[in-house]
Amino acid sequence: MDPEEEAVRTIANLMAASVRTAPKGKGTDTIETKVLYGQDLVDLAREMENVGTRIGFQFFMRDAKNIAVASACVLIGCHGEQHLGLNCGGCGFDTCKEMAEAFGKRKDGSLYKGPVCAIRMADLGIAVGSAVKTAQIHNADNRVFFSAGVAALSLGLLPGCTTAYAIPLSITGKNIFFDR
Repeated sequence: MDPEEEAVRTIANLMAASVRTAPKGKGTDTIETKVLYGQDLVDLAREMENVGTRIGFQFFMRDAKNIAVASACVLIGCHGEQHLGLNCGGCGFDTCKEMAEAFGKRKDGSLYKGPVCAIRMADLGIAVGSAVKTAQIHNADNRVFFSAGVAALSLGLLPGCTTAYAIPLSITGKNIFFDR
């Protein structure tokens, strides 16, 4: 393994550590991570193309090309249905109980399961930010992909998660995630 590939693996693991230690609402953790390499990246890219074709989002195909040539991809998902019992209303319901009762009842073909707890989604955003901060500190090119997160959920790579994002990594002479 060349030094850059070895570095990517180390950075991906450090990103997972950053996700785990990121602050979370009421100190309860509903975040999941997984790191993909090799054939798993090709499989994810293929699913991105399939989903993109099905829903008519061309950017899924563009993003799939990046995933296919990335060295690794950190998946970060959240169990957004696990509310905190605060009845804050951020989810659009008056109570957490109402949100929980409505969870999974939509039949509209949405890309994410819902409704979800707004605080859990903030937790997910903080975790994603912590991960990309770690990648940046270690000079790994990266970009947050909604499209690859949707495909990861479609493949069942983050069981039980309602929402996910993916962060592909690359260490090359030019950032592959820009000027696409």
